[in-house]
Amino acid sequence: MKKIFAIVLAGIMMLSLAACGGASSSTPAAASSEPAGASSAPASSEPAASTLSGKVTTGGSTSVEKVVGAFIEAFMAENSGVDVTYDPTGSGAGITGAAEGTLDIGLSSRALKDDEAAGGLTATTFALDGIAIIVNSENTVEDLTLEQIKGLATGEITNWSEVGGPDMPVVLVGREAGSGTRDGFESIVDVKDACKYDQELTSTGAVIAGVAANPNAFGYASLSAVDDTVKAVTVEGVAASEATVQDGTYKIQRPFVFVTKDGAELSEAAQAFIDFATSDAASELIVNAGAVPVAK
Repeated sequence: MKKIFAIVLAGIMMLSLAACGGASSSTPAAASSEPAGASSAPASSEPAASTLSGKVTTGGSTSVEKVVGAFIEAFMAENSGVDVTYDPTGSGAGITGAAEGTLDIGLSSRALKDDEAAGGLTATTFALDGIAIIVNSENTVEDLTLEQIKGLATGEITNWSEVGGPDMPVVLVGREAGSGTRDGFESIVDVKDACKYDQELTSTGAVIAGVAANPNAFGYASLSAVDDTVKAVTVEGVAASEATVQDGTYKIQRPFVFVTKDGAELSEAAQAFIDFATSDAASELIVNAGAVPVAK
């Protein structure tokens, strides 16, 4: 009986030792393939998804369309949960929309006037723009002074031959009242409310098309919008370009600005859009759209 009990006890002890040995040997084996302190979770090469969501409404200047369109495309590519809209209604409407709260962000192609700033609005410059003086491609005029541009705009100069061009009447094509481009041009050239317009059109593209269609015409347009259907003349020997706008040598230039209402808290998405558009990363987008980054 004692012999049987001893055999049973020995078997139990052998089973216990086998179980302990199996448990202890498995732990080092599992850990041996990872360095100390390393996580067993696989590393991900994908960037963290944006948690931003919501809608951001912008609107105003038609001159900023290419720049703001580039901002919107790039921003929404990184933030798929955000819908940013743009309504090209002119700078005046953009400023009013920001003031009345119908827009999250107003877009203007001119600086705020003193009464607008005093009325509780803030302007944040996101790019610069030269206002190009454009003539029909057939016009032989290559350069104009500010005084000559003033005379052409006010009707004091009525024939292109007076400024070295062909014997043809001068036709001024410009923007409608309330346009930021018009306000910028008239303010800089000092012809406010004195221009003799033959046509007043509601978009920058329409002005370019109007000048392209009429050999007698001249007008003004955002540098970013000018194409090869018209000719941009130099102003006092300086061409409108990124370099001459940024260094201030081209005299007819203006800011592109975001307009927001003081005291009205922007949504997280709207603030993120402004932060993105005014960051160094946006400079390439601005240049590719034909405008000029703000000097840092």
